[in-house]
Amino acid sequence: MRVEVYDESGNRYSISLDGKVTRKNALRVLDMVELLGGMPELGPESQSNEELPKIEKVRFVVERDFPLVWFTPKDVQVAYEREANESVGSSTISTYLSRLSDKGVLIKAKDSNKVRYRVMSSGLSRLIGTQ
Repeated sequence: MRVEVYDESGNRYSISLDGKVTRKNALRVLDMVELLGGMPELGPESQSNEELPKIEKVRFVVERDFPLVWFTPKDVQVAYEREANESVGSSTISTYLSRLSDKGVLIKAKDSNKVRYRVMSSGLSRLIGTQ
């Protein structure tokens, strides 16, 4: 697993984890990313997030709250409403997740009538040739 973070000055930090990637180890890496300022908060204190289109807010919530796990549109709806303090319809969330999947940001998996998504990692992205 490899994570690259840029700070406000444009400096790049690369964090690599070789070997068995467990949830505990991945969360440690994400803690380091947060300490370096790579995961800004969504809220009123961040003026640029207020001006973002709704699809970008959804992407931010997904990348922040579900970086390593599979999730459903309902999971994103609950997280979005909690983070952004605004309601959003389930069809809107489903549409945005589908668009993000079409752009190669997310992986989409369908099981009968259930749809799940996962954030596309940069390593997997390179393997399948997207982005």
